[in-house]
Amino acid sequence: MEFETIVAKVEGPLGRLTLNRPERLNALGTTVMRELTEAAGWFDRQPEVRVVIVSGAGRAFSAGADLKDSPLSRAPASTWIERREAGQIGLRMADAIEQMRAVTIAQVHGYAVGGGVVLVAACDLRVVAEDAVFFIPEIDLGIPLAWGGIPRLVREIGPALTRELVMTCRRFSPEEARNAGFVNRVVPPERLSAEVEELAAELCAKPWVPVIITKEHVNSVTRAMGAGSTAFADGDGLLGAAADPDSREAGIAYRERALGSPKS
Repeated sequence: MEFETIVAKVEGPLGRLTLNRPERLNALGTTVMRELTEAAGWFDRQPEVRVVIVSGAGRAFSAGADLKDSPLSRAPASTWIERREAGQIGLRMADAIEQMRAVTIAQVHGYAVGGGVVLVAACDLRVVAEDAVFFIPEIDLGIPLAWGGIPRLVREIGPALTRELVMTCRRFSPEEARNAGFVNRVVPPERLSAEVEELAAELCAKPWVPVIITKEHVNSVTRAMGAGSTAFADGDGLLGAAADPDSREAGIAYRERALGSPKS
């Protein structure tokens, strides 16, 4: 299937979903998020696909929300419905990836920042290069972590570490992420692709009905464990915080320091 900002293709039982904006470190703008949502539905319509590898082209997995192409970088929409739609697009993207029928494997290298971390969390399995870097800078941007990020992180690593990582915006390593239960495997960078391919092939060779049932069973248990910890109003919280003067000032300062680079 042809897209503008991602590549989606099928090779027998294996699907590949690649963020394809290397010049922007695969930042997640409005078009990217819409196309990821569409691609998730497209893969679900390919009955032969059992595993989908989710990766990023170029030097990074994803630099997170695109500071040049987001609801916060544009003039507010004229109606509440339009504003809420803009605020919820990231949540819909993450939900679509998480709810895909196929098993998804995040292949993470370089930077996984903010919304990129949420995208990793939406995948079923995560294989990460030793030199990858995670961080969640949303609060420094003057906004709360949205896109269902809080419920997903609480589910994966617990409330205490979620509070720390989101509130401090500090960087954390793949090894820390693995010790926290967020990452399945940490491998040398030169082994990343081969490790993911081997894992995908192993899963594709399994009897498929029990694999699908296991994925759905685990997802249903985690939803039950997180009952009440929903993200239905993430967009409202995001846009509401963006209207706060202190938050707007922080966001402007962050953009001046970091626009175009996740390193700052």
